[in-house]
Parts: sequence; structure tokens; C-alpha cells
Amino acid sequence: MPRVLIVIARLNVGGTTKYISELVKGLHGSQYDVLVVSGKVQGSEREDSIVANLPLVRIKHLGRKISPINDWRARSMLKNVIEEFKPDIVYSHTFKAGLLSRTIKDSIPRIHIFHGHLLKDPEFQGLKLRAILWIERMLARKTKYLVTVGRKVADELLEVGIGVKSQYRSIGPGVTALVLQDREQSRIELGISEELRPVIIWMARITSVKAPKRVAEIAKFIPEAKFLLVGGGDMLDEVAANLPGNVSIVGWQEATTIWAVADLAISTSENEGMPIALIEANLAGVPAIALNVGSVSEVIINGITGYLFEAFGTDYILKVREIISNKTELRLLGQTAKEYAKVEFVPEKMIRLHLELFEAVLKKT
Repeated sequence: MPRVLIVIARLNVGGTTKYISELVKGLHGSQYDVLVVSGKVQGSEREDSIVANLPLVRIKHLGRKISPINDWRARSMLKNVIEEFKPDIVYSHTFKAGLLSRTIKDSIPRIHIFHGHLLKDPEFQGLKLRAILWIERMLARKTKYLVTVGRKVADELLEVGIGVKSQYRSIGPGVTALVLQDREQSRIELGISEELRPVIIWMARITSVKAPKRVAEIAKFIPEAKFLLVGGGDMLDEVAANLPGNVSIVGWQEATTIWAVADLAISTSENEGMPIALIEANLAGVPAIALNVGSVSEVIINGITGYLFEAFGTDYILKVREIISNKTELRLLGQTAKEYAKVEFVPEKMIRLHLELFEAVLKKT
């Protein structure tokens, strides 16, 4: 039975953890022995509850933050896990996990997946970004295949010299169709009392790259709508202090609860891979408006399943107001979005593409 070791810095609430969960479930059903290695969430982040269902080994010193001493300890512990588990493939997710796992010298083939990239993240600019680019270019030479969640993400990484085209494979998320909670029950749980107000959902980490402050700008211009910010992060208090009365922060919530009450999803992020929150919205029949970054255009088909904008501004805000006042268009966009997502983002497709990739790696070793 082939063995796959999945390495990730932390399993916080979000799309990457859901991606890994679906992958592990599918590989077990395809007769692969899978082990996940992870550290713990840090700061204001919260670990996803689905972690309880994963075959998991904890590395105490592994986390998202850069810490030379802890990172060296984590690398040593990871090396021990590799020696004990004896995987046929090491598959790393996120920058830190990719760095540590691909600098360990052995003959085991490496695969690394980019769930997005840091090219437009305001936290990683200037010298930080140049250092990351140098590291990723170096690590790409130690990697058998580079996976991205979308084709556009791969194109952007190739443009800055990370790897070569023949290394890349695009494997989008597999998302199980949602069984939505009762709408009225969800409204009660979320504290939504205004029956006739449209509900607009923003779901992401509340951190700078996701641009959560823009929700306040939109909400002030559209007082007739109710906005829910779903998530948590390092900017939570800062964002909460400047919100108009028609915006509520509800923390992390189950997708089956959130999308049951939603009329429209919005994303204001300047940097994305392929956001699973928007895929879940589509599967629930909820259209979305977002910025055309990363591989978002592979989730939202502009004018057909939602709307994309090249930059945030007046046109974006006007489109939000226009669409929530047109129930017919909302319904048609939502129906099309649901049909599209049920074909493009089924777990079976994600698993099949991974099995093909792993088989190609194993044949070459």
C-alpha cells in the first residue's frame, strides 16, 4: 500500500484544511496509507474541528510564524517522522511546510501545493517578498511536481520564475454538496431579525490581505442590506471598532448555517488561490461578487455565476446594490452557479487527479 505523508504548518479554519480533509478521505478509500503532520494554530486563529477526523501527528514547534530556533526543531522532528513512517511521497502544503520538508535530504519524491501565493500579500513585501521568491525558486528544483489549486495561480508563479511549466499540475478543491440548515433556524442562531432585508455574507480570515475594512464601505452605501462578517483573525478588534449598524461579526460558523441565510456572497480579498467559501456559496445556490485575483475567475464566471472586478471601488459597490435589488437575477445566477460548482468541484474529480499524479510520481521512482 503506497504511503503519502502530508505536511502542513497548521490546520486552521479555512479552505486549505478542508482541502486536506477531502483528500485524506478519498485516498483512504483508494487504498493509500496517509499520515498528516502538523503544528498548532497560533495567535487569534482557530483550529478546524474536522482535524479530529484526520490521522495526525503533531510537531510541537511547527507553526506559521518564522522562528529560526523553533523551525530548526520542527525540521528535526519532521525528519524523524519521515524516517519512521517511510512514505513513498511527501506532499507539503503552505510555505513553511514546503520549506522544512524540502530541505531534508533523502530520496523520497516531493510534491508541493500552492493554495495561493504571497505575491500580493501586504505582510510579505519588499525584502520579505524577495527572500520568499528566492527560497521558492530554490525549492522548486528539489520538487518533482508543483500543484496549484487553479491554472491562473500557476501562471502567476511561473511569471516570477518559480519552477518550470512541466512541473505544474492544477487540481482544484473538491467540496461536498451542502445540506443547508433550515433558513429560519439559521436566522435565529445568527441573530437576524429583519425578515425583508437581503443578507450579504463575507467569509474569510479577518486579516489585511482579505481587506475586511472594505465591508464597512459597502455597508454604509447599502444600509438596506444586512452584512455578516464570518471569520476571525488578527484584525478582528480593529475591524469591529469601525462597523456601521447593519454589519455584524459572527465569528466562524458552519457553512450549512451561513449559506442558508445568504442572498449574496462577496469577497474583497487582494490575494486568493481558489476560495472554498465561494465554492460553498455556489453549491448553496448563492452567487458571488469578488475581485479578479488568483484563480477566483475559475470559481466565478463573470456575468454568468456572479461578477468579477479588476479593482475595488465604486463600480464594485454599485453592482452589489444593483444585484441585491433584483431577485430574479439573483435566483438565475445562483442556479447557474450551483450547476457549475456541482460539476467542477466534486471531491471525486480532485481525488482522481491526485491519484493520477501520485501514480506518475511512483512510476518514476
